[in-house]
Amino acid sequence: MSFRVPFVIAIDGPAASGKSTVAKGVARALDCVFVNSGEMYRAFTWWVLENGIDPNNADAVITLLNETSFACGEEEMIGYVEIQGRRLSDEQLKNDAINSSVSAIAAIPEVRERLVEEQRGFARFPALVMEGRDIGTVVFADTPYKFFVDASPEIRAARRSAEGIEDSIEARDLADSMRKASPLKQATDAIRIDTSEMGPDEVVAVVVDSISLNKEAA
Repeated sequence: MSFRVPFVIAIDGPAASGKSTVAKGVARALDCVFVNSGEMYRAFTWWVLENGIDPNNADAVITLLNETSFACGEEEMIGYVEIQGRRLSDEQLKNDAINSSVSAIAAIPEVRERLVEEQRGFARFPALVMEGRDIGTVVFADTPYKFFVDASPEIRAARRSAEGIEDSIEARDLADSMRKASPLKQATDAIRIDTSEMGPDEVVAVVVDSISLNKEAA
């Protein structure tokens, strides 16, 4: 399947809803660059902790933000971010310290404003699938291809546990949905998909079929 450029698919949803797996599958199916927007927030959280800054000290976090450089790139159709010229490993991005601090940092309006602009830099690639929490509502609000991937709290908690992550789904959901800057919510024109009883391939097929119908109707 081919598309005119620029072409952006936005896939949003809460933690452990399956959005990353789905977004990767859609990107492979449609030959798009895949971007996990959360990695940028995790990279900056790592940098905050690396500098010994309390994630709850918004003034100190903002000061560091203003001194920090980001760069977006792509390798083998996977987007990545560099912070201060460093590209971090999955282990660095997904450790317990990052998991427990990223929501607080992501809730700072100045952080979200800066990183949203950085994320839009990925639009230089011809075709893009970006997943996160505010892609369809803020980052690429104008794209007609928006999906909100969700699952029951029990299913999502079990998925996180299977990944070896023991944070609180309820606390994460509350923090993400209640923040003033770009809260987690479904875009009014997004298609909602409940993945509780669906396999990844089934969800990918729903997204791809929906995009195909949308393109045919356009």
